[in-house]
Amino acid sequence: MIGFALPFSGRSFAEQVINEGPEDGRTPTATALDAFIGIDRQGRVFFTVPKIEMGQGAQSGLATILAEELEVGLEQITLKEAPPNEQLYNDKLLNFQATGGSTSIRSNWEPLRRAGAAARLLLIQAAAGQWQLPADQLRAENGRVLGPDGRSLGYGELVDAAAQLPVPENVPLKTPEQFRLIGQPSRRLDTPDKVDGTARFTIDLTLPGMKHASTLTCPVLGGRLAEVDERAARQVPGVREVIRLDNAVAVIGDHTWAAFAGLRALEVRWDLGENADIGSDAMERDLHRALDGDDGAVANEAGDIEQALKEAASTFEAEYEMPFLAHAALEPMTCVAQVRPDAVELWVGTQVPVRAQTAAAEAAGRPPEQVIVNNQLIGGAFGRRLETDFITQAVAIAAKVDYPVKLTWTREEDTTHDLYRPHYVDRFAAALDGEGRLLGWRHHIAGASVLARFAPAAVPPNGLDGDAVEVAMHPIYAMEHLRVSYTPVPPKALLQSWWRGVGPLRSSFMLESFIDELALKAERDPVDYRLERLALHPRAQRVLRRAAEQAGWGEALPAGRGRGVAVQFVFGSYLATVVEVEVGEDKALRVRRIVSAIDCGRVINPVSVRAQIEGGTLFGLSAALFNEITLAEGRVQQTNFHDYRQLRISDAPPVEVQLIDSSEEPGGVGEAGTALIAPALVNAVAAASGTRVRRLPLVRAGYHVV
Repeated sequence: MIGFALPFSGRSFAEQVINEGPEDGRTPTATALDAFIGIDRQGRVFFTVPKIEMGQGAQSGLATILAEELEVGLEQITLKEAPPNEQLYNDKLLNFQATGGSTSIRSNWEPLRRAGAAARLLLIQAAAGQWQLPADQLRAENGRVLGPDGRSLGYGELVDAAAQLPVPENVPLKTPEQFRLIGQPSRRLDTPDKVDGTARFTIDLTLPGMKHASTLTCPVLGGRLAEVDERAARQVPGVREVIRLDNAVAVIGDHTWAAFAGLRALEVRWDLGENADIGSDAMERDLHRALDGDDGAVANEAGDIEQALKEAASTFEAEYEMPFLAHAALEPMTCVAQVRPDAVELWVGTQVPVRAQTAAAEAAGRPPEQVIVNNQLIGGAFGRRLETDFITQAVAIAAKVDYPVKLTWTREEDTTHDLYRPHYVDRFAAALDGEGRLLGWRHHIAGASVLARFAPAAVPPNGLDGDAVEVAMHPIYAMEHLRVSYTPVPPKALLQSWWRGVGPLRSSFMLESFIDELALKAERDPVDYRLERLALHPRAQRVLRRAAEQAGWGEALPAGRGRGVAVQFVFGSYLATVVEVEVGEDKALRVRRIVSAIDCGRVINPVSVRAQIEGGTLFGLSAALFNEITLAEGRVQQTNFHDYRQLRISDAPPVEVQLIDSSEEPGGVGEAGTALIAPALVNAVAAASGTRVRRLPLVRAGYHVV
């Protein structure tokens, strides 16, 4: 028996009511049994989901965990977005209410199981009270409580009585042998509406009296609006207002076309500010100067790497770079805002409900409790909606009118005013023995600290950003000597943010490229070389062996083809990926096959795990092949998908995903594939062509996809 405490809002169960139902005046109510579960009189279960859905399938996975212990079918569950409330919906891994970092399943695995089991026990106890029978003679099944004599009561008939009972102190959970739903393939709850088009994202939303807005923001960070000639814009049919902000101008219209056309008709003069002469070359020089300086903040140190380098039979040095990246989500930044005398109300897809609420309150000059956040489905985010810049802009516009405003950025505005994955440069020096075995390495990282901008209080005085050194700080390869250090280099003329894969994305590319080069220097097979140094990680060895076996590692390939491998432990999961490529003499590149093996602990839905590895891998492949954000005269040069290319269907190789059976706690999946594809790809290119690429993307080195 395990002790358990449910999260409550401070009200009694009977007072906690969730309103749900059609918009026709009828409002059936559901009585809340805890912060997650409400049940109406018909027995429908309303699940207040602590994570937002942005294509990753998290809400369906969380519903499966809850349904398993509650003893209901997935078809009985209706999803409801959680409001801003960090007391109830705080992510224990992130330490704030957010969707990100591949934490959705692993942070809620135990809380939701306990919530479902506790609610089931309350319902059984309510039935036992009505029937005057011992609770241990009853059981729950498919949303009903069954008695020993054939009697049964539906959850809807019991919920009011159950809500008056004290929370059980000890909640026994199912054993894996009793699982009916966990581990089985199932259809995602959001799929039907997305297939038939009834799913509504913020960009689809319409409210009574709502008008549409779009903005032009100063193209140089830190610049301000100087002058606007709005006369031509006023002549565009449907244009209602031209709104001036400190660093932007907005056009409000009856529809999106009017807002976009009105923006194009404006004549705007900017005060570009001090960043107007900054380009990518200058920022890159700053990174290299940082590496040439002192070691910065030490993240981890063991042994004596400097002495090892002096005494080593041989040494090897290399430097790797990753560029700035935009998020490029399919749904551009969009938010509906209404500023009323009594409240500020938002309809927006956000990964950070409390942060959105706080930012909107500051923008409107209101207390946070006056801000209502209606969270929406998100059409892709990849970390972009951890930010609130578009929300505060929408509130600033809505504060100047007396109707709701839907702000929609153009694709060009979205690309050129993103908060970007930073540019990083990593420098390695390895000490090797006489047989090429790794004794240790020195690893120095330079790049912007996302954490220093996003949550500066979380960064210690020495500037060490745990996200920037994740994976690098504790490499999975055994070595006697290690020194990992980090020098933060704030970017000029750009703002930095997290991108899908966060810290492991940057570190895995550098580390797995370097270990591959060490294997080749030692004239060893890259898989065997890795396996020897993974003795402390048998789960890593297992996924590496499985991926290599399934990919035909060691089998002969025609000239011009090669295989590359990479392995990692990230987000609580182990993943290995093998890529097979073909490289022509003119650097024509074809990715022929990708094979991944993952041990993510207990699998909730194997279909979703495979889908996330497939999707995350192809997303990361786009970046590794094509993507880079560059700056000239303070302005981002890329504007749309024509010059910030994404992988096309015709380019996409088959991705085969092998799942390793595991009884460990669930790990994260959504970002694991994204973080690992780049090193496996460049290692394959090196095997096929004999040429090592140390700076992404590959198009920068002259490769082109065929």
